Amino acid sequence: MAAKNPDANPNRVFKNFIGGKWVDSTSGKSRPNLNPADTRQPLGVAPQSVAADAEAAVAAAKAAYKAWRKTPAPRRGAIMVAASRIMERRKDEIVHMLVAEEGKCPSEAGGEVQRAINAMEFLGGEGRRMNGETIPSEMPRTFAYTVRQPLGVVGVVTPWNFPVCIPVWKIAPALVAGNTVVFKPATDTPLCAQLVTQVFADAGAPRGTINLVLGSGATVG
Repeated sequence: MAAKNPDANPNRVFKNFIGGKWVDSTSGKSRPNLNPADTRQPLGVAPQSVAADAEAAVAAAKAAYKAWRKTPAPRRGAIMVAASRIMERRKDEIVHMLVAEEGKCPSEAGGEVQRAINAMEFLGGEGRRMNGETIPSEMPRTFAYTVRQPLGVVGVVTPWNFPVCIPVWKIAPALVAGNTVVFKPATDTPLCAQLVTQVFADAGAPRGTINLVLGSGATVG
């Protein structure tokens, strides 16, 4: 008989994060999130979201983009630094859940989470390095220069094998640069995705700047 996993919780229900709120999928369908070391031990239930959920997340991100792009870059960077501090405080919890959900050994999981913390801290500093350039012009009395502008709504689709640091590597630079995000993680790691999203939200990312949609790549991605 397999040893009971203290993290097994078939009643844990994961949700999408859209417009600053944790919400159910409009599909009403779900799938079990299983411990890969023993698939008889569920870690919770994740929604099987549909295109309508992704569209709602895009709409929320688009609405938030108008104000977020005008937020001074150093302020956006300060939120990333705050996120790094929050993840540092919650590191043991995140490592523990990463081991349970994705299957890494504790030492490798700890290294992954630490890399995510380091990335957020570094990218927070990028908020003060959004530099353009001045360029010598061939025309008299002409001042030539470049400035950086955000792209808009960014889709972040990530794999299962590094479910903490890869999302951070994509979400943090997108946010610092003034973009808003719709995050679609791998279907096998909704718990890690929820923890990462909560860190950014708790750090002060405004409503709609980061959105999470759980579901398959074929349907949601």
